[in-house]
Amino acid sequence: MTDKYSALRLKNQLCFPLYAVSNIITRKYKPLLDKLDLTYTQYIVMMVLWEEKQVNEKLLCEALCLKSNTVTPLLKKLEDKGYIKKKKDKNDERNLVITLTESGEKLQDKALCVPESIAKEFHLTPEEATSLYTILYKMLDEERANNK
Repeated sequence: MTDKYSALRLKNQLCFPLYAVSNIITRKYKPLLDKLDLTYTQYIVMMVLWEEKQVNEKLLCEALCLKSNTVTPLLKKLEDKGYIKKKKDKNDERNLVITLTESGEKLQDKALCVPESIAKEFHLTPEEATSLYTILYKMLDEERANNK
């Protein structure tokens, strides 16, 4: 006999394990990021800036899948900490350009231990990690394409 409500069972939901694991991962990051005086969302902003050195707010929001109203207070706090500088784009004052400061650049060295520490928390083989990464980015890329 088929259960017409089987699609509504928690164990059958893709969203639940993604949500639960996301929360677990974020909690595991917390003590590591506390040492850097960063929240998780501040950390992912810094990762983009460590790679790009300078980025406009719109592209930062797109890269992080975050809305401007979430990113704006993050940028304010990072600026207050001296890790970034914000300025209006001289060609288009509607665009905000975010630049990494020397202090923000130095923080990158302190953050080097974070990815390795997190990787040790999850006992995935390299193949499993690659598969998971590929599937998650497939989902993200599809969502990004649908939102353009």
